[in-house]
Amino acid sequence: MNNLAQNPYLEVRQPAQIQGEMVLSCDDIAPNSTLVNDYVANIWGYAGNNISPNLKWQNAPQETKSFVLTMYDPDAPTGSGFWHWNAFNIPADWRELPKGKSNDFGNGVIELQNDAGLAGFIGAFPPKGDKPHRYIFTLYALNEVLDLPNTISPAVLGFNLNGKVLATASLTAYYSW
Repeated sequence: MNNLAQNPYLEVRQPAQIQGEMVLSCDDIAPNSTLVNDYVANIWGYAGNNISPNLKWQNAPQETKSFVLTMYDPDAPTGSGFWHWNAFNIPADWRELPKGKSNDFGNGVIELQNDAGLAGFIGAFPPKGDKPHRYIFTLYALNEVLDLPNTISPAVLGFNLNGKVLATASLTAYYSW
């Protein structure tokens, strides 16, 4: 049985030797904590602030040419989860995405449309009364800059990570309404 069949989350083929022990963190999201209202959507009855979080990372491999960031809810009742945020071509010399800057990063950073059909970040919005959903932020250090348009899907972005990932780091938080 291959690795993808065992793990339903985004699993991209890695180089034979992962380099580095990257760490991803946020000033106001502790690992496995509950998301604060800033990171909850403000659509379809949700009264969150829909602000993209500040994310910081350290220990990226020296060979890094760019970063990719994703935010994924594997618990969404869609059969395929829900992509809340996908940004790529984050410059190799960056070590932080400032709070509230989604759709305003500049410097060649490309953000895809999320699964709600909106550009950039969309906060948490699990169905009312559902169990707490996991929101997994994952940072990928790549050995190249991706030559892709902003019109691709998160699946196509994931496909294009194959063989290019030097290191990954994740941060998971929860939310229920």
